[in-house]
Amino acid sequence: MTGRAPQDDIDDKSAPLIEHLAELRSRLIKSVLAFLVGMVLCFTIATPIFNFLTAPLCTALAERGQDCDLIFISPQEGFFVAIKVSILGGFMLAFPVIAAQLWRFVAPGLYRSEKNAFLPFLLASPLMFLLGASFAFYVVTPLAYNFFLGFQQFGAGGEVVEGVPGAAPLSVVFQGSAQEYLNLTIKFIVAFGLCFQLPVLLTLMGKAGLVSSEGLRSGRKWAVVGILTLAALVTPPDVITQVILFAVVYGLYEISIRLVAMVEKKRREELRREGLLDDDDPVFEDELEREK
Repeated sequence: MTGRAPQDDIDDKSAPLIEHLAELRSRLIKSVLAFLVGMVLCFTIATPIFNFLTAPLCTALAERGQDCDLIFISPQEGFFVAIKVSILGGFMLAFPVIAAQLWRFVAPGLYRSEKNAFLPFLLASPLMFLLGASFAFYVVTPLAYNFFLGFQQFGAGGEVVEGVPGAAPLSVVFQGSAQEYLNLTIKFIVAFGLCFQLPVLLTLMGKAGLVSSEGLRSGRKWAVVGILTLAALVTPPDVITQVILFAVVYGLYEISIRLVAMVEKKRREELRREGLLDDDDPVFEDELEREK
């Protein structure tokens, strides 16, 4: 007995390998074309997009009475900045098409129940990435740039320095490279966007039976070590950003435990309705005690 309902069948009949490869090629071509179109569109408005991305830095500089000026340190830097902006924007614009092509390639090989289980995660993933990217851009980057700019020092002429009359103290002010700023900002956005995928990933793994809420609870200490290591790797050497990333990701880990527990509870209820789980089973009783 397979445990599946009679109507829970794969939609399409199995196709030869060559047909699968041909379809994969078609899906990849459509995805790449969508990306290229999005990239070209973003290249035409790369300057406004870059100006938007500089908002956290400009705000931090304005609070210090400084102009928001970035420089090119090489002749080709402006071109590469536009290319990077276009790649990031093109991927974001093309993501709905890419996700749709991925779904249309995978869906025929799934049972209807598997489709119903997988589709919500496919929809939640870009939303969580957007939430993480927004959190990084509007919360984390302003704090980070305020921290970095605090190491500037401004000198005034006419003072005595080390006994030398008329010598001015050293001035160290920010003159940033446009490319370095863009690299750091994209790093923040991508890092937090990926970290916000944690609940989606763990819940999907829980639905597939690869992880359990009890296993996630017992692995909290290892999760703390892993998250601290991640925070040190993907953020600059600034304590504030690292603490924020750790707090957010660990909070998402705890949320994931609750979501996996809900998935397990729903699975037990389905098995009980089908008569495949006995309420007197010791394992079932232990799980009920943990839920209480």
